[in-house]
Amino acid sequence: MADSLVIPCPSCSSLNRLPAARLQEAPRCGHCKTEVLPGEPFEVNQGNYAAQLKGDLPLLVDVWAAWCGPCRSFAPTFTQAAKELRGRCRLGKLDSEANPQLSAQLAIRSIPSLILFRNGQEVARQSGALPLPQLLAWLNTQGA
Repeated sequence: MADSLVIPCPSCSSLNRLPAARLQEAPRCGHCKTEVLPGEPFEVNQGNYAAQLKGDLPLLVDVWAAWCGPCRSFAPTFTQAAKELRGRCRLGKLDSEANPQLSAQLAIRSIPSLILFRNGQEVARQSGALPLPQLLAWLNTQGA
């Protein structure tokens, strides 16, 4: 891992350069002062999507909808994964109903869908809800 990493703020999307050795110390955004790696999923939407793809940590996006039963049952698992992966992978949630253009751009055909991005590019995709051990194992095989 590099000495420092560039990570977008989940609140204001400002880029922050953080020492890699201090990622577990709850770093704050230099612009808005919110936590850069909050240990919980943050909202991804049409307005912040491009900015959130930037940065040195992988980004895992859960595409979901409020009416989707499997999406709702997967939400606690995704939140737990965010806590366990803090400092290694950022986790965001994209509401497909509220962001239909972005969902179409990402070619979402079923929900829940998980999309892993690294260096601004999609590197893996998984459809369906996974139990936490399987989710973490899948991410490990992807190098996240």
